[in-house]
Amino acid sequence: METDLPDRATTHEQVREYYARTLKTAADLKTSACCPIDAIPLHIRPLVEKLDPEVIERSYGCGSPIPDELEGRTVLDLGCGTGRDVFVASQLVGEQGAVIGLDMTAEQLEVGERLRESHAERFGHSRSNVRFVQGVLEDLGAAGIERDSVDVVISNCVLNLAPDKRPVLEEIVRVLKPGGELYFSDVFTDRRLPPELARDPVLVGECLGGALYMEDFRRLMAGVGLLDHRTVASGVIELEDPAVVRKAGMATFFSHTVRAFHLASLEDRCEDFGQVATYRGTIPHAPHSWRLDDHHEFETGRPMLVCGNTAAMLSETRFSAHFEVVGDRSTHFGLFDCGPGAVPGPDTGSAACC
Repeated sequence: METDLPDRATTHEQVREYYARTLKTAADLKTSACCPIDAIPLHIRPLVEKLDPEVIERSYGCGSPIPDELEGRTVLDLGCGTGRDVFVASQLVGEQGAVIGLDMTAEQLEVGERLRESHAERFGHSRSNVRFVQGVLEDLGAAGIERDSVDVVISNCVLNLAPDKRPVLEEIVRVLKPGGELYFSDVFTDRRLPPELARDPVLVGECLGGALYMEDFRRLMAGVGLLDHRTVASGVIELEDPAVVRKAGMATFFSHTVRAFHLASLEDRCEDFGQVATYRGTIPHAPHSWRLDDHHEFETGRPMLVCGNTAAMLSETRFSAHFEVVGDRSTHFGLFDCGPGAVPGPDTGSAACC
């Protein structure tokens, strides 16, 4: 597990300094972590193109953490910056939904707040469904985020900036409704980094110093009750600055998009109960197939044998209307015979085993 953690106050100040004053646009980053628009899913790109250029230029994410089926939901974006993903989600939740953008950097929030009403007009909304709040990931309650109040928590290359990830994950679980989802993109690494790198202000600001070692992440997720997380997308991050390579070139860094559901019925291994799931083809942008994770692609109308965890993810969440799940847990057939998809990066172990 994480040991010799950097001081929280010091790290927060390093992050504020880096994102408020050092970085002016995404072009100032020293790695390939920033997600260009051509890496964003096709159905999301038109929504991004509606945003003010100032929001786009100051977006520093490493993925596209926008899951499906958000209409009418409450979405919380942790470390929202100037609001790129907030404003994308705003379009998807519609006027009956709500999006909360939380960040601790006032200079970033000022941009989003200044453009909040103009974006509502761009989207054809009679009023803004967006709220920006200043706060830290470790204490969402202080920012007014109540227990069991959020359907989906998203985050884009931000959890790594927290020196101690456990209280952040505990807060996420606290605010998620039962059946809610954590869906985020972040930087991971194949090893624990030396403490001096975890404190280096440039590496911290570049989302490398606090990168999550995959095995520690698996243990942390299990420790807060998120027993089965799934990798949705993955890629290798290139270190493009010679000084960064000299400091951290011994490690390999990855961008992963991960999802985890807040479900009491999930187990820490994939168990076989003989359940079968069939996708109805009813998610608007996915008429032919829909992807749960890197090794579950559901073809419309084609039954698929699934483990108990996958069955729960499809039948006990907001996706239930789009699937027919046959069977229950009355008869157990042992471990489900499957493995993680072939994606870049270290073995993610049983946390994504089915």
